[in-house]
Amino acid sequence: MVIDFENIELSVQPHFKGGEGVTKSRMFFDGVNKIMRGMLEPGCTIGYHCHETSSEMIYILSGEARCLYDDGEERLLPGQCHYCPKGHSHSLINASETETLVYFAVVPEQ
Repeated sequence: MVIDFENIELSVQPHFKGGEGVTKSRMFFDGVNKIMRGMLEPGCTIGYHCHETSSEMIYILSGEARCLYDDGEERLLPGQCHYCPKGHSHSLINASETETLVYFAVVPEQ
């Protein structure tokens, strides 16, 4: 199965999960799992939230990110992946003042 993100409608979500600014994404959802390519402009974040029924993998395509993860903080660069297992909490922050953060994420329900 091919998922062509260019042919999926762009979703713009203000203050996603309580974050700053807007989250832009093109998402495939089969009723259980989410597969998406997302973008955060400078100054934008995805708010801190807990994955109670799912996990999430976020692979950085371009830009620089910070993740607040449980009680710590992680820095992510292109080619690196953040994993948030079920039962854990995290947020995603565009760490650049000038560059858009582009990422690929998978959220499988468990």
